[in-house]
Amino acid sequence: MTLSVENQILKSIYNHKRGKIFFPDNFNKYGSSTAVRQALNRLEDKGVLLRLARGIYLFPKKHKVLGILLPTIEDIAKAIAKRDKARIIPTGLYALNKLGFSTQVPVNVVYLTDGSPRKITIGSGSIKFKSAPTKLLAAKNDRMILIIQALKHMKKDNITLEVKKKINKILAEIPNEDIKHDIKLAPSWIRDLITKR
Repeated sequence: MTLSVENQILKSIYNHKRGKIFFPDNFNKYGSSTAVRQALNRLEDKGVLLRLARGIYLFPKKHKVLGILLPTIEDIAKAIAKRDKARIIPTGLYALNKLGFSTQVPVNVVYLTDGSPRKITIGSGSIKFKSAPTKLLAAKNDRMILIIQALKHMKKDNITLEVKKKINKILAEIPNEDIKHDIKLAPSWIRDLITKR
């Protein structure tokens, strides 16, 4: 007996761990886009899936006390980038937060990407993908590009001695060849700040 589109999708979902993010494209082989979308809607109604945003579903992980454990904005952004075979770079407040320069976790996160520019609303927050120059996405080291984005957000006049010390501590853990390569992607004042440390 041939399984229905819904049952084929369900079987596929159960082959993954809870917490996995799915897109309708993941199930193209089971039926037409309309059939897949309808099956996903039914699985959402049954509580198997949780819709995070249009076309983004979660196989929810549940905690006895906390209830459903939602993925982070970063998890969702990385899943989208993986699906689109795109590269992404966190910017602004989010870059500051990831480096430990800020405890504030922004609800609206902006990433630079070589994928399609778009904005996705997730709950009360959003993920915005902005087009970036290909050169910028050629960075070798994730932490190095985070430093560049964080400093750009802070602006030259706000760089304190404490910030410089924190940056030097992070730079000490990054291979020199990565620093030399990625420093070329930074504005001149950031290049000066990093090379004169």
